Amino acid sequence: MNYSDNTYATLFKRQRENQFHIGNTTYKERIKKLKALKLALEKTYKQEIRDALYADFKKPTLETDLTEIYPVIDEINFVSQHLKSWLKRQKVDTPTALLGSSSWIKNEPKGVCLIISPWNFPVNLTFGPLVSAIAAGNTVILKPSEMTPHTSKVMSTIISDIFNDNEVALVEGEVEVSQELLKLPFNHIFFTGSPQVGKIVMKAASEHLTSVTLELGGKSPVIIDDTSNLDKAVKKIIFGKFLNAGQTCIAPDYVFVNESIVSEFKSAFKKHLTAFYSENPSASDSLGRIVNQKHFNRLKGYLEDAISKNASIELGGISEEKDNYMEPTLIFNAPEDSAVMQNEIFGPILPIKTYRKTDEVVGYINSKEKPLALYIFSKNKTNINYIINNTRAGSTCINHNLLQFLNHNLPFGGSNNSGIGKSHGYFGFLEFTNQRSVLKQQTIGAVDLLMPPYTNFKQKLVDLTIKWF
Repeated sequence: MNYSDNTYATLFKRQRENQFHIGNTTYKERIKKLKALKLALEKTYKQEIRDALYADFKKPTLETDLTEIYPVIDEINFVSQHLKSWLKRQKVDTPTALLGSSSWIKNEPKGVCLIISPWNFPVNLTFGPLVSAIAAGNTVILKPSEMTPHTSKVMSTIISDIFNDNEVALVEGEVEVSQELLKLPFNHIFFTGSPQVGKIVMKAASEHLTSVTLELGGKSPVIIDDTSNLDKAVKKIIFGKFLNAGQTCIAPDYVFVNESIVSEFKSAFKKHLTAFYSENPSASDSLGRIVNQKHFNRLKGYLEDAISKNASIELGGISEEKDNYMEPTLIFNAPEDSAVMQNEIFGPILPIKTYRKTDEVVGYINSKEKPLALYIFSKNKTNINYIINNTRAGSTCINHNLLQFLNHNLPFGGSNNSGIGKSHGYFGFLEFTNQRSVLKQQTIGAVDLLMPPYTNFKQKLVDLTIKWF
């Protein structure tokens, strides 16, 4: 919905006034809202979502179903199954020194929340966090990306059909809208985007001491050792890298290949790339486009910069500006000072590095910011454990890629530069929740016997408490 600048504060005020009503809803009432959202995605607006994402950047229908609609529906199903238990008071033990009391944890809503979502998976990364926020009992303002306007319009319609805007509202507009919203004293902000913008969001949140969840990105490495099933590894990497035309925060960003298998790697890559997208990927219905000309030019600049610094194109390299099309591209020997090795690529360009010893790879990864994801293709348990134990990353997937995102029993998120906080399932619910501690005094306890005036007898009681309890 298009709100004017002077209505953001009013909208926020209405949600803040309504927060306790929403916060006191039952788990059944919250699940009912989630199921209404599920129906909208699964049936009512399914085709409109498909059409909108194709209009925004020619996302294939199957990819829309698999990566946009299914994850949100799966999240709703998972949350609906467990929400009753998540909302129960969690009894905790009482120390002997506090005999006469009982204690528990109440998972209460944080209050009024802001979700700022990106353009690469606009439905998934807008409605996924929204599911967690609704489950926790918050009111929410959504701000999707301006770069996918057709999808934002459909999402706005869905939200206005299901919710009153004093509970959930979607605000459209350019970056200035996000800037205005960030001035408001939200109780929690959930942002998905680049580390650079994440710093801006975190700085704005600090003005009100607002808690944040930052789902960021970075350069996610892949390691293929000489014990891996190379053919299967390459096929999976091509899927993970070129899904959504490489515009995925956990896509492989660069690959370390053991130098003993480089020739076989190149052959397997060409074979599977052709099988996926044919000899002419621009005509394939399975490959999307770059979201806009700005990002197309950025990626083209990365490629030109690498070539000017003596990188070699092994496969691909063709681009068509009129369609924001970039062919899946494999490059070797990109120098460290090239743009593709310095920046998160977020597109269909995959640099390859070779190595001899695993500790070379570990040293290189540790010289960079912590990645959002790290992928290992190996049958060697010693190598796998060595890499995991001597690196840091938001998540790791062994002998596949991207799949960790789909397991709701795993926390999803980064570390430091790649993110703060976690999402999905119970972990997402907790991000939008305050774990409120409650202690209830039942009878006279030991502490009541130790109040002033202090006496020798009371001192002896304290001494005994320190010694024995």
